[in-house]
Amino acid sequence: MSIKKVVVAGGGVLGSQIALQSAYCGFDVTIWLRSEGSIERTKSKLEKFKNAYLEDLEAMKTNEMAYCRGLIKKEDISDEKIEELKEQVMNAYDSITLTTSYEEAAKDADLIIEAIAEIPEEKIAFYQELAKYMPEKTILVTNSSTLLPSTFAEYTGRPEKYLCLHFANSIWKNNTAEVMGHAGTEQKYFDEVVKFAEDINMIPLEVKKEQPGYILNSLLVPFLEAATHLWANEVADPETIDKTWMLATGAPAGPFHIIDIVGLTTLYNIASMAPEAKDPDSIQAKKLKLIKEKIDKGELGISAGKGFYEY
Repeated sequence: MSIKKVVVAGGGVLGSQIALQSAYCGFDVTIWLRSEGSIERTKSKLEKFKNAYLEDLEAMKTNEMAYCRGLIKKEDISDEKIEELKEQVMNAYDSITLTTSYEEAAKDADLIIEAIAEIPEEKIAFYQELAKYMPEKTILVTNSSTLLPSTFAEYTGRPEKYLCLHFANSIWKNNTAEVMGHAGTEQKYFDEVVKFAEDINMIPLEVKKEQPGYILNSLLVPFLEAATHLWANEVADPETIDKTWMLATGAPAGPFHIIDIVGLTTLYNIASMAPEAKDPDSIQAKKLKLIKEKIDKGELGISAGKGFYEY
């Protein structure tokens, strides 16, 4: 099988990036969205990421530190090649189709990448409806941050063709793609997804067995949980926590800046699944309340222009 038509379900921070990167690498890309309002929000995200691609390509002409692994091989960098790739970005941006129709999105799809909210009930409802329209050939993957594919496989109608494909944020720079199946995933479909990851300039990281959070988030989520615990417990404010981490380790960003990149809604959904969140007197419950207050004010992170910091 050769993957040509790619559908991304969900136009959030990562969904938009996955779609643009896939189109940039020559795939026929459609984004499925729940509503007309979602279409408008996704258009603005695609424009933002298009501009980021163009700015980073231009910066690579003169600044070695601006190199983005997902956009060009280092040995191919030249002013002429970068100008070609900037045109490639514009063509990719113009080529993406946005729709609210399951039927239109799934028609002739080779690969569907689910990138909707980290809410199990919403994923199940999506899979059950999508199953009515998918061609037999379609491989279905999830970009879920922490949830296991075995939780959802039976609802997809094609458990043997279902697995995880997880991206880091800013995928044109941080070009990792973790590939993780479940016990019922057939190896040939796993291999197809690994090849697709390579074809969109990612570095495939093969996860050998199911692990909540794969490799990356198994490391990252406890780190972010520890930082937000310090904040909710009034040990220190976000700026001081970030400063401490950056000065002590030399890291370019602290946990609260990373949260702004990931998005506060994703953080809230993940934190809500912790058992201690059900105890109203716990720090976890207090943390959720504080995060929800920011979400309700529209402080969703970088995509909204404000989270723990303003952008």
